[in-house]
Amino acid sequence: MEAISLIVRSIFVDNMIFAYFLGMCSFLAVSKNVKTALGLGIAVTFVLSLTVPINYMLENYVLKAGALEWLGEQFAEVDLSVFSLLIFIAVIASFTQLVEMVIERFSPSLYSSLGIFLPLIAVNCSILGGSLFMQQREFADVGIATAYGFGSGIGWLLAIVGMAAVREKLEYSNVPKPLKGLGITFILTGLMALGFMSFAGINI
Repeated sequence: MEAISLIVRSIFVDNMIFAYFLGMCSFLAVSKNVKTALGLGIAVTFVLSLTVPINYMLENYVLKAGALEWLGEQFAEVDLSVFSLLIFIAVIASFTQLVEMVIERFSPSLYSSLGIFLPLIAVNCSILGGSLFMQQREFADVGIATAYGFGSGIGWLLAIVGMAAVREKLEYSNVPKPLKGLGITFILTGLMALGFMSFAGINI
């Protein structure tokens, strides 16, 4: 039940884009087309779902103070937490490279349309944010960490696909010229954030 609650909260209340505005560069650039947005959203969800639990295990069994005690008493005082950020980024970059190779192999058109934003998943602040929030919140076990990563990814996916759907419709609407492009996108992002954040008042 805790995992389900965390997934729902990650999607609607603690949404990476609408609550924390993380990953905005790719959100704004790729949300012009639903198909492309969906592809990137799935890739981000995949990377978040795998890197958060892996980084959780590295944090709790290797990096933080006393984590290496399972190797013996002589390692009980070892603290490798200074390397946390470096290790987290290395794990994220590895899975990003894997996703990039898979998409290039099986969907060249999507690979071409995503362009530079596919390899930039490695430095997408929402991906790193997932691991840093995991570290900060000290989840009880790897299952909860996995639920958080998955929920955060789904939240990001819904946000970018929703924005892409609206922007596709706006392309054929009478939007005032000064608001075309990023102007109306910023306004829509704020309005969608208010809609998502309205769930914050609900006890999930």
